[in-house]
Amino acid sequence: MKKIILLFCLMPMLYACGGGEEIKSERALDEIYADAYKQFNKKNYEESAQLFETAESQYPSSPWAADALVMMAYSRYMDKDFPGAILAIDRYMRFHPGHKDVPYMMYLRGMCYYRQVSDVRRDPEMSVYALQQFQQLVERFPGSEYAKNAENKIMILKNYIAGKVMYNARNDMQNENWTAAITRLQSVVATAQETVMTPEAMFRLYECYTAIGLPEQATGFADMLRKNFPDNKWTKRLK
Repeated sequence: MKKIILLFCLMPMLYACGGGEEIKSERALDEIYADAYKQFNKKNYEESAQLFETAESQYPSSPWAADALVMMAYSRYMDKDFPGAILAIDRYMRFHPGHKDVPYMMYLRGMCYYRQVSDVRRDPEMSVYALQQFQQLVERFPGSEYAKNAENKIMILKNYIAGKVMYNARNDMQNENWTAAITRLQSVVATAQETVMTPEAMFRLYECYTAIGLPEQATGFADMLRKNFPDNKWTKRLK
């Protein structure tokens, strides 16, 4: 009984706080959209994203709902809110898997990770995520207008990841940790053959096997380097 009495006591206070006005109904979708694009064109990306989010959440069954998520994700991307953009993309993929903009959203997700790639001395986690996204896009939509750009990004990322492996391998060699260095270098030769790091990896393997007294293996990588990259600067460094 006390709880009921308390509730009735609070009702006039709540009404007074609202100024005695009724709760306003939701705004029309076209009005929200107009404001959202207005803010976007002004480069107020955070406000734009919030408005597009409002449009999608208040009118989830509208034909514009998928477009609202696309613009919300893009607004957050432009605002450098990459985690927020990825969340919007994930929601889009969950509710609109057959929409026409799926290739673009896959590309945008890849770009969210790509924009967070740092130098080769740091953990390459973001580059791996970006690579996976771009590869999935090319595999699923090879004829997409975004596929060619994704392929270029894939090559850049493969070189970046191989560069990270090479950086660690060089450190291993400096510390005479030959086993670890050989393992890293062999992974570059085996999985990143199309990257610019492959000739150096072969040369470093030649150096590693020479250092540990295995001339047959060293000669094998030297021959491989001469055959595949006859004019490369690392080939010219062979003794």
